[in-house]
Amino acid sequence: MTAPETPRSRPTAVTHEVTNQPPPLTGHDVADDAVLLEGVRREGAGWHVDELHRFGRYAGSEEAQRWADQANRHEPELRTHDRFGHRVDEVEFHPAYHALMDASVGAGLAGAAWADGRPGAHVARAGGFMLATALEQGHLCPVSMTYAVVPALRRSPDLAKTYEPLLTGRVYEPGLRTPTAKRGLLAGMGMTEKQGGTDVRANTTTAVEQPDGTWRLRGHKWFTSAPMNDLFLVLAQSPAGLSCFLVPRVLPDGSRNTFRIQRLKDKLGNRSNASSEPEFDDTVAWLVGDEGRGVRTIIDMVTMTRLDCVLGSAGGIRAALAQAVHHARHRAVFGALLVDQPLMQNVLADLSLESEAASTLALRLAGAADRAHRGDAGERAFLRLATAIGKYWVCKRQPVAVAEALECLGGNGYDEASGMPRLYREAPLNGIWEGSGNVNALDMLRALTREPESLEALRSEIEASAGADARLDAAWRELRAELSRPEDAQVRARRVVERAALVLQGSLLVRHAPNAVADAFCASRLAGDQGLAFGTLPPGTDFAALLERTPV
Repeated sequence: MTAPETPRSRPTAVTHEVTNQPPPLTGHDVADDAVLLEGVRREGAGWHVDELHRFGRYAGSEEAQRWADQANRHEPELRTHDRFGHRVDEVEFHPAYHALMDASVGAGLAGAAWADGRPGAHVARAGGFMLATALEQGHLCPVSMTYAVVPALRRSPDLAKTYEPLLTGRVYEPGLRTPTAKRGLLAGMGMTEKQGGTDVRANTTTAVEQPDGTWRLRGHKWFTSAPMNDLFLVLAQSPAGLSCFLVPRVLPDGSRNTFRIQRLKDKLGNRSNASSEPEFDDTVAWLVGDEGRGVRTIIDMVTMTRLDCVLGSAGGIRAALAQAVHHARHRAVFGALLVDQPLMQNVLADLSLESEAASTLALRLAGAADRAHRGDAGERAFLRLATAIGKYWVCKRQPVAVAEALECLGGNGYDEASGMPRLYREAPLNGIWEGSGNVNALDMLRALTREPESLEALRSEIEASAGADARLDAAWRELRAELSRPEDAQVRARRVVERAALVLQGSLLVRHAPNAVADAFCASRLAGDQGLAFGTLPPGTDFAALLERTPV
């Protein structure tokens, strides 16, 4: 008589066999992306391509992706006091966060571009920033602010002489210590307060000058990210009006400056990054720029962080597209791979078109920033207007594009293990950070009225493609008519900035993208041959040519 089979000896149940599932999207080079590499070369940083591939292999590695997951699952923790009761106001991070920071700072994504004399240095940095965004967005907040602080700090040459060499280094050295004793520094900013938000002129934080030339601040900031950074630009009311100040966490003598962290924000996304409410009470600070001109001073920093918002949103869209295409190339439904089915091809091609337009505009802005900082007045004028346009539109498109890409994965995309929920939670951030949609639409109006040279620069950029596509030419004529109408300007501002973004993207794609891409963009985005959702491109669109431009 045969003994009954024990559970240990039974063969694996057929229901446990895994079939028709895509392999993990790991072990690849995220920089193996024609759209990214073409843009980087076009904007003057072809010399950086080998380094982008190195960083791209890191970003696509299983280890780096595990760090990204861990940094968001194990969130920062606030420690206000030590065990003896001393106030310390420190935030503790998971080791994975520090690993991500070390890699991004080491790759020059913080302030290093300002110390690099090569043309295209800011474009090289932009390409790396987009790759890092595809990996994990939260840790890039302190990286971005460190990049952006340099031009503002230069308004006070003595402070810049002391701190800029450390802000532009490639060494990540966490922990609160005397700034000049460290090998590398990170910077942040404190602008908004609970009673005013975007209306920073309503700030109530006060600044009182001291006999030794320093100032003392008292007040409460509402949303200050990365409180473990070394230095912060802070707005406060001085006798001459709203002014900008440099606040170090640790003073030159090694003592802790008063920077009381009241709480960390419980945010929708960006969970790996700590955002805080600090309180200043007799906090030591140094004036940056002219007293009473604080907004003018700190706007130099805001402008650069807005550029990073565009780069980050373009990178986020591209990361979501890569996941959707990878899934569709390995998942079979109704007897055929998803990627071979016409309706899915339409969706993926439409997402690819949106992504290429976003990335091309983002890298064009990075090129303009690079040339503007090297003295090109025309590029500076273009950047002034085009940054507001790009910040509005590309950041607006990220949430809807990521949502559509998530849907391509179905229920698998709704599972945290896929990484798509984290991409989705990150998607609204750039549309809010450094000015929401209305702020940027109104900023466009201010640029048009106060800096007419910016409109001339935009005109020159768009008309570089004149005659190449009748639909683009018609859209530009209509946009010019809208721009010339002063009545109801605020009511129409979103409509105008949206149209300006599409016309600008169309001009760039007509000049630089394959014909199939430019034709599909002009047909769908400018001539209106498209529905209201992704996947509604017209019959006859060359889906295969568009899908060749995807990042995987």
